[in-house]
Amino acid sequence: MKSLAAMFALLFAAGATLAQNVKIPSYFTVDPALSDSLREFVKEVRLDSTFDVGADGKEKISLAVVDLSGETPVLGGVNEGSFLYPASVYKMFVAMEVLKEISEEDYNLTTPYVVRFPNAVDTQKEISWDPRPLLQNGDTVNINYLLDLMITRSDNSAANCLIDVARRDSINSTIDSYGWYGSEVTRKFLSRDVEDSAYRNIRGTQLCALHAADFMYRIYTNTLVNPWVSMEMKALLGRQLDTTKLSAGLPRNTMFYHKTGWWSYWTNDVGIVDNGRIRYIVSCFVPVEEGEAGPRMKVLSRDIFRLIERRHRN
Repeated sequence: MKSLAAMFALLFAAGATLAQNVKIPSYFTVDPALSDSLREFVKEVRLDSTFDVGADGKEKISLAVVDLSGETPVLGGVNEGSFLYPASVYKMFVAMEVLKEISEEDYNLTTPYVVRFPNAVDTQKEISWDPRPLLQNGDTVNINYLLDLMITRSDNSAANCLIDVARRDSINSTIDSYGWYGSEVTRKFLSRDVEDSAYRNIRGTQLCALHAADFMYRIYTNTLVNPWVSMEMKALLGRQLDTTKLSAGLPRNTMFYHKTGWWSYWTNDVGIVDNGRIRYIVSCFVPVEEGEAGPRMKVLSRDIFRLIERRHRN
């Protein structure tokens, strides 16, 4: 554990070089014209600035789009290799590892789990109208219930429980196997003073738009671990209850398999857009608080959809 913590501390110290070392997967064709259009959209909604994020310094948007409507995946982006705080988006990595271990028969979806302190942290629901009660210390639920709560309602208590189930070293081993270096899961969703000792002084979790987009591409192609894990992930993401960010800019009858995240200065949304004809991945990390970012992300999402539609009108 000490060596793992030291590794993450080193990665954090080298943060400035991480973005330079992010590699674009060989199966993506990079389209400068797509990137130029995205930069113009970002400018139009005033998300092209360098934003002050308090103690974290100054950050810019990290945006990636993968056009899936043609024969090969085409990538465009704006600072797509820059690392930002992903908030709840990184719960998708936790779900990946849990499903991977279930597929390897380490446990199953119906395995019971007893919620314990300090994991039960939520005092209000992330989605206020969701009828499921908050998890309490001593509750017995199963793994499937925790997975659904963590992804669809972005429940922090469920995420903390599943991080314990999957274990951070295993989650990060799978992350690194795909080359998503720098996007490792370092923290639970709780204060540092009650963190596991090995992770109490570790850097915060970071993620870049490119890694998140590649994660979604592997789901789309059924290559995230294996087809079963990929399809289970897609089913979970398709039940996302938060529709206030990129979802708000999509036409009706468009499916969006996605994971959102928001906290303090950070507002994020990552997913697969599919209306049966137009298909693309969008990965957007904005260093702007939710109330201000939401309306801008709605317009940005609308413009991206129309762009992909124009690209394949014929």
